[in-house]
Amino acid sequence: MTLVPTIAGLLLAGCGAGQIAETAEKEPSIQGVNVKTDNGEYAVRGLVLEFPGADGYPAGGTALLSAVIYNDSKGPVTVTVTTRDARDVVIVGGEGAIPPLPATPTGPESPGGSPSPDESPQDPGPATEAARVELPPLSFVRFNQQAGRQFALLGLDESLRSGQNAYVTFDFGNGQRVTAPAPVAAPLTPVAPPPPIIEPEEAEIDDGAERND
Repeated sequence: MTLVPTIAGLLLAGCGAGQIAETAEKEPSIQGVNVKTDNGEYAVRGLVLEFPGADGYPAGGTALLSAVIYNDSKGPVTVTVTTRDARDVVIVGGEGAIPPLPATPTGPESPGGSPSPDESPQDPGPATEAARVELPPLSFVRFNQQAGRQFALLGLDESLRSGQNAYVTFDFGNGQRVTAPAPVAAPLTPVAPPPPIIEPEEAEIDDGAERND
């Protein structure tokens, strides 16, 4: 009589162990793109640009980028983050402060419109250093609103709307790098449609129809 419950208990235990193992192999269901290096030691998950609103990101503007970077190797690694679709990539803190774009030099002009000797109109100034992240062995780091820090893509080459991408490269050194499209996130709730536009002429016609009736 006691054999049946024992066997059933063993079957349930084996089933539970299988479910735990299967769950451990699943990647988290978070919004964004997941990529991994060829050697499997480094990964980036949840790569996504923050939803900017219905108007999207303007050309020349700044886009906030979220990502989780993993170092599954037994040694430390320094990750360099760059993009081909914006001027620079920097790290911003939880305050949301974004470094301003460098201003165009505005020195006094010489007579005839020629630049003064102290001006260098062709020199845009030194480029901002690319974002770099140091990870200890077997660790990961989050860059998102919850973590209080994000990447910022400064000076977008083109405007971006929800569903469009900006390509971002994560260089882990020793030839290990990944380039992936970071999509602009979709809104968590549907964007309200704009109110209908009524031309003045249409309004006058409607008023006239009401008066004739």
